[in-house]
Amino acid sequence: MTQKILIFVLLLVLALLGYKMLQPNNTTSNPIADVATETPVDAAFTSTDLDDIPPTYVDSDATSTSVSAVKPVLTSSASASASSFTCDGRKHCSQMTSCAEATYFVQHCPNTKMDGNNDGIPCEQQWCR
Repeated sequence: MTQKILIFVLLLVLALLGYKMLQPNNTTSNPIADVATETPVDAAFTSTDLDDIPPTYVDSDATSTSVSAVKPVLTSSASASASSFTCDGRKHCSQMTSCAEATYFVQHCPNTKMDGNNDGIPCEQQWCR
């Protein structure tokens, strides 16, 4: 009986060593790593992790956020009220008062969270139906 247990333990140790030897050695590059620091990055992330991602566009006049600095792409009916919109830190549909305002914020203000499906139409359930 003890001889069978000893053989089983020996086979288990050999199997574990063989498994370790057959695993790929990823010491040179990590496919999921921070490019700048080469530190491993946790592959599981939440929506709050996306808050830290900077915008992917470059604003030619980053110091000015008024409408006069940027030409809004709005319809003629919405362009009259667009002059009262400025980027003031609001990010969510619940903070908007109209579709025109939400559209302005998505087009001109960084880090907005109003176009979940990235189709260019913000606040589809509240304002822009």
